[in-house]
Amino acid sequence: MGAPSQRKRALVEKGEMALQQQLDKFKQQQEKCQSTLSSIANRAAPSKSTPLKPSSLPQKPSPLPQKPSPLPQKPSPATKFSGDTERLQQINSIRKSPVGAQMKRVLDLLLETRQALTPEQINEACYVDLNANKLVFDSLRKNVKVNYDGKRFSYKSKHDVKDKNELLHLIRKSVEGIAVVDLKDAYPSVLEDLQELKTACQVWLLSNFDSQEDIVYPNDPKITIKVDDDIKLLFRSIELPRDMVDIEKDLQKNGMKPATNTAKRKAMAQIDGIIRSKPKTKKKRELSKRTKLTNAHLPELFRNLNGSDS
Repeated sequence: MGAPSQRKRALVEKGEMALQQQLDKFKQQQEKCQSTLSSIANRAAPSKSTPLKPSSLPQKPSPLPQKPSPLPQKPSPATKFSGDTERLQQINSIRKSPVGAQMKRVLDLLLETRQALTPEQINEACYVDLNANKLVFDSLRKNVKVNYDGKRFSYKSKHDVKDKNELLHLIRKSVEGIAVVDLKDAYPSVLEDLQELKTACQVWLLSNFDSQEDIVYPNDPKITIKVDDDIKLLFRSIELPRDMVDIEKDLQKNGMKPATNTAKRKAMAQIDGIIRSKPKTKKKRELSKRTKLTNAHLPELFRNLNGSDS
């Protein structure tokens, strides 16, 4: 075994011995307290009275000694360990856990508090003793998500932004877009601010179909995006199908979801009777004898009627 492994083993054994000593000391204090309480209870119990000496002076009759209770005394309850013992057991379990598990506890603490903490403060908050475990200390100091200034540890996100204004400024500088996963740990409300910026049409949130991740782009008309001529020619050379159904099928083949569903719309239109045949022409209504004549000054309108009368 190498020197680092032996040094690590020695530190772990030293910590276990110190913890066992604390447990033994605590048990001795519990036993001592129990012994003291028992002696106090024994002294408080009634004792036999000593005989009175005769005296020439008249004396008041002395009170009779109290009779002992016929019921036997209950045995003192067994000593129970307090909640502090459970806490010590939890500390022992954490300090015996792997290095990665201890580092995760510290990283979660730094991410949640967003404060710079000393090793002593970290030990008090999550029971990871960095001073007693050099391997955890060095691994944490070299972690890309941790900033160490020589005294305190703090969480370090990939992009140093603190609020929505700084977030928008960063996105506008990144014309090629930023992965949302790289912004999630910037500050607690960063995802809500991204949605607000999207609603205000200040940024675009688009999905990358290769990695299934969201990319945020700036929506600023002042920004000029240069597109190569080769890409322009490639875009213009693509011949699109004439039927919208074929366009939707091509989009689905390339892993994209069309915004329309023409085939479904046509099927629903046929079911609902929207697509109908040409309406039948109505038969022209002719005048009969019972028709009330109101335009008698136009005799050409009533030729059919006169012919039927004859």
